[in-house]
Amino acid sequence: MPFWSRSKPPPEPEPLPPHRAKVVVIGAGQAGLSTAYYLKRLGIEPPDDLVVLDRGPGTGGAWQFRWEALRLGSAHRVNDLPGMQELGLSFETADRKRPAKDVVAEYYRLYEEHFELAVRRPVEVTRVFNRELDLVVATEGGQEYIADAVVNATGTWGAPFVPWYPGLNTFAGRIVHTSDYRQAEDFEGQDVVVVGGGTSAIGFLLELEHTAKSLTWVSRRPIDFLDEGELDIEARRQAVEQQDEAARAGRALPSIVSGTGVARTRRIQAGIERGVLDRREMFKAIEPDGVRFSDGSLQHADAIIFATGFRPELRHLSPLRLREKTGGVTVGNGAAYRDPRIFFAGYGPQASTIGANRAGRMIARQVVAQLSKF
Repeated sequence: MPFWSRSKPPPEPEPLPPHRAKVVVIGAGQAGLSTAYYLKRLGIEPPDDLVVLDRGPGTGGAWQFRWEALRLGSAHRVNDLPGMQELGLSFETADRKRPAKDVVAEYYRLYEEHFELAVRRPVEVTRVFNRELDLVVATEGGQEYIADAVVNATGTWGAPFVPWYPGLNTFAGRIVHTSDYRQAEDFEGQDVVVVGGGTSAIGFLLELEHTAKSLTWVSRRPIDFLDEGELDIEARRQAVEQQDEAARAGRALPSIVSGTGVARTRRIQAGIERGVLDRREMFKAIEPDGVRFSDGSLQHADAIIFATGFRPELRHLSPLRLREKTGGVTVGNGAAYRDPRIFFAGYGPQASTIGANRAGRMIARQVVAQLSKF
């Protein structure tokens, strides 16, 4: 080929100019939107001074990825966002017949539009780091945001937790986590083991009751079913205190469910009476064709569903070296102890609907107080 006919490689794309902002909020789920709402009320305006980034393709936070059959109800409750009453909307009166993922996505979309939060999506944040004195938020698309403060509201959905058991890698069937579950029909005619002691595990069992060939429910702890049909106020308070104590000490966060128990709703009570919700102690090992219990018995399994929760999604913050040797990030009043420019919404005591909205107001005030120091 003559040298003059050789095609030239395409030119490298020019780097995007950095966007300077007072505050960057990472995540537009309940915690992120709540914080953005209060930041705007305190005078930090999107889209220039306040930038909200969300990696999801649509609105709804983690709810947009949940399974089709999941409905809103007492076992899967979503608190209203602050100011939602202005729109005439409430999850308390939302349609229980529609998939929860669709209801939450619709309400969040209307909320974002009404308050003009200008969420940018889909935007994947790859890392947050220091460049000399600048705090930089870098995205997969090559855009950088230089911020005075960052509110991390990424939640946990992107960091599913599957506990290790002997033989886990030898299992010949399907291993599914809550984040991978889509529909009961995927397990039709199969022997299914469900692992976990929370409402997701219970929801899977009730949904699979007439689809799977057999169901076996196991958990590390006995299930604390609460007779009053709703989470006990004292149990809620203690669970929040445990989360707060762990966050302040920089330890790995405990499970919310283990501290609050499970509400004995009519649907759950009926499942107990039918024998569907008959929990066994945890198996000791996994084998290619099932799970082995401590009494030596083997339960055949075509699939194991791990409804074992999530861990905080903090990988993009690793360049800042915020994590302690004890496994967590030390957080007090919403701010990281090692870097007071980094705030956490939906972490520790705010990690569920128990505390996310209230934390949004607190964190917004803390952010504004931090900005006043510049």
